[in-house]
Amino acid sequence: MPEYAAKRGQDRCPTHPGALLREDVLPALGLSVTQVAKALNVTRQTLHRILAGTTSVTPEMALRLGKFCGNGPRLWIRMQEAYDLWHAERAIAADLARIKPAQVA
Repeated sequence: MPEYAAKRGQDRCPTHPGALLREDVLPALGLSVTQVAKALNVTRQTLHRILAGTTSVTPEMALRLGKFCGNGPRLWIRMQEAYDLWHAERAIAADLARIKPAQVA
């Protein structure tokens, strides 16, 4: 069966990594926030803020999540990067529009 790259419209915000944890990973594992926080060696509040999408996944947290989920840290970092870039592009869109590309001499 052929593989297809997942695509989303540029106007659609990328999924926050916390949403993936909240909606897919924790239910699939059947674990509570408290249990996962303990396994990650972080506070329940720290994990809750990530699950709520109010805190970014840091490189350190990506390492923890990647080890815990068995998929490595790069997935979590790439998801956070896509989420952050999407929001940053919209926040400074007017400034970006005024920047002219440098000309090669």
